[in-house]
Amino acid sequence: MNQEYAYLALESWLLQQLQTGRWQVGERLPSVRMLCRERGVSKATVIHAYQRLEAQGRIEARPRSGYFVCAPLAAVRVSDRSDESTLIPQPVPVTSSELLTDIMMQGAAFDLLPGQQAPYLPAGLLLLNRAIARALRQSRGVSHQSYEEPAGFLPLRQLLAQRYQRDACQVTADQLCITSGCQNALYLALKASCQPGDLVAVESPGFYGVIQLLETLQLKVIEIPVKSGVGMDLKALERALMHWPIRACVVTPSFATPGGTLMPAGEQQCLLELAERYDLVVIEDDIYRELSFAGRLSPLKARDTQDRVILCGSYSKTLSRDLRLGWAISKRWHARIVYLKLMTQLASSHYVQQGLYDYLNSGEYDRYLRHRVTELYGQAQDWISAIQRRWQDQIVFDRPQGGLCLWVTWQCPIDTLALYPRALQQNVALTPGPLFSASGDFRQALRLSFAQPCTAAHEAALDRLQGLMHQ
Repeated sequence: MNQEYAYLALESWLLQQLQTGRWQVGERLPSVRMLCRERGVSKATVIHAYQRLEAQGRIEARPRSGYFVCAPLAAVRVSDRSDESTLIPQPVPVTSSELLTDIMMQGAAFDLLPGQQAPYLPAGLLLLNRAIARALRQSRGVSHQSYEEPAGFLPLRQLLAQRYQRDACQVTADQLCITSGCQNALYLALKASCQPGDLVAVESPGFYGVIQLLETLQLKVIEIPVKSGVGMDLKALERALMHWPIRACVVTPSFATPGGTLMPAGEQQCLLELAERYDLVVIEDDIYRELSFAGRLSPLKARDTQDRVILCGSYSKTLSRDLRLGWAISKRWHARIVYLKLMTQLASSHYVQQGLYDYLNSGEYDRYLRHRVTELYGQAQDWISAIQRRWQDQIVFDRPQGGLCLWVTWQCPIDTLALYPRALQQNVALTPGPLFSASGDFRQALRLSFAQPCTAAHEAALDRLQGLMHQ
């Protein structure tokens, strides 16, 4: 069996056994070694399948004991966004949002509590700070008076290329351009591949930062609905492509904000086939992929044999949002992206790049990432429990398989946009659903982030929010 699909086949078999009652709630599942022998698969395949079931809440890992069957979570319902749209997506105007500016000024894009400070600095971030400070201290001569080459620090680009090669992505250092974060990479990718007035397809709900970029670049948007468990509705995209001259498509295949959907491999391949058929530039936002609860994933770029994908990434979500350093990867558009970077920012800080290179090369980032993903998984479960206790059957959401976010939709008539100023008066900073759509939809939805622990203060904030909703 192809090893790329062996874990999926094993996962499917295990799910079937769970559904037929072979193992009861609380019962221990076969050991990794036993499943390897019985099913004729590798240890990595078994662990990957078990981790995926754990991320779905079907089983749980207990230290030094193995994997056990979980009780079904009756209150968790998967949102039904899978119905095919019968309408052809239409272009909509893009306008800026004062709400986004206010949320960013509150410092609460990923926290219910405005201005909340983390109680401590994780050891991994402390080591990153030291690496950057060390690079600055070790500078010599006239290095302060010179610019880094426009594409970025070569050793860092080489190391990033090696990391992507590890994830089956055949890229080289001369295809990378270092940028000022992922948002800047998205800007350069759109600027390089589109002209003012072009149509760009985006996910709906989708990343609000992309919507702002489209307005800045005088581009028009076509919103493509997101399907639960699948991601961008590719049938809706194809209908739009048949009727509109769409130039580019911005997509987040791994844990897209706000929904957190993971696009299956088959859907990714279908998207690339559409891109080839309709001469479409695909801009991949690869910022959340490494925050997978079920092992390493490959980016969409790994399947890109026609060089149609511009991959944009950074470590702002996995490591530090204050680390304003990202990258854009493309062979076809590389020269144009580097030129635009040179015209808009000249160069990136050599010392930050050197420090990040040293940090990555030491292996400390991978160690920190393993701990962080485990931490995020636990925090996600805590946040799910917190919202279940308060709203029970009133809400619909998808259980996250990675990333940082929960997309929660209320079944009762709630206007989260109208709630925003009232909640802020009670020191609760919401991220309302309309923020994630150029057309202002999703008024009954909120993005809740599990980037922070669900502390007693956060529980109290949820209580205040529940009180406002009852009013």
